[in-house]
Amino acid sequence: MKRSLIVAALATVAAGTSFAQSSVTIYGRLNDSVERQKTGDDSIYALQNNASRIGFKGVEDLGGGLKAGFQLEHGFNADNGKQSQTAFWARQSEVFLQSAELGTLRLGNFTSESYYATADYVSMHNHDTGTSSDALYQYVMRDTNKVAWRAPEFVKNLSLEAAVSAGEAVPGQEKAYDLAANYSAGNLALGAGFSKNKSDKQFAVRALYTLGDFTFGGYYQRAELGSTFQPLDGKVNIVRLSGMYAVGASEFHLNVGFAGKLDDIDDTDSRQATVAYNYNLSKRTKLYAFYTKVDNKALATYATGKAGVDFSSIAAGIRHNF
Repeated sequence: MKRSLIVAALATVAAGTSFAQSSVTIYGRLNDSVERQKTGDDSIYALQNNASRIGFKGVEDLGGGLKAGFQLEHGFNADNGKQSQTAFWARQSEVFLQSAELGTLRLGNFTSESYYATADYVSMHNHDTGTSSDALYQYVMRDTNKVAWRAPEFVKNLSLEAAVSAGEAVPGQEKAYDLAANYSAGNLALGAGFSKNKSDKQFAVRALYTLGDFTFGGYYQRAELGSTFQPLDGKVNIVRLSGMYAVGASEFHLNVGFAGKLDDIDDTDSRQATVAYNYNLSKRTKLYAFYTKVDNKALATYATGKAGVDFSSIAAGIRHNF
């Protein structure tokens, strides 16, 4: 009898805890492609992982319009099962407090909102992952040890966020800053972002417009690189244009990007072009194929890290979200 009462009591406590904690969602993506990749004159065939991940997120209603929540995201290689980054929760690990009147306070490790507002937004065909991802955009923000504030909606369809990544008394590590804005009006979506990390700075603006079955987008970025770009540092202008035609379950994509000369130095420019086809088997699963090519001038190192060496890939893959 005593044992039964203890079991019943534990079950009651567990049930109460379950109801107190709001729903927790498990989500993720598995994305693999079979590719022929060419770097310079060297070619390989590969099973390529494209930012596969598993995540957990939840929100608790604290009453009075206040909510608390969290998000954890782990990246792994779907082709061999290994984790894809050094830290287990490197993709995201944050806790937040949210208020409709005061906005959202975020603490932890998470991707730059200025990147989401610009480059990621126009990379429609494979979520800016894998070998067809944008090789030209300059990501300068540090994602760890961040404090961010997402403003409440002062203006309808306008979102604003500011973040700072603490230096934490690490020698040579200064605070890093990130600002982002997104605005939508009917079929038009606009975005802007600014990041600063040590001497590296970037500012970008983005526009995306939907016209029936057609979607057109692009961004412009001005980057000032002082510690990450090799073998040269300086100022560079980057432009990326993208287009999608969707009919039935099919999507046809074309992306073209241009990185100008670094400080007007000859042979430091580059360009990238991607053509892709997606077939959506469902809202969660798609088949896709693409060809992407990065053409580097003699001193440019985009995608390969080697001056003057080009890169290309032809691929077919499967992506499943859950």
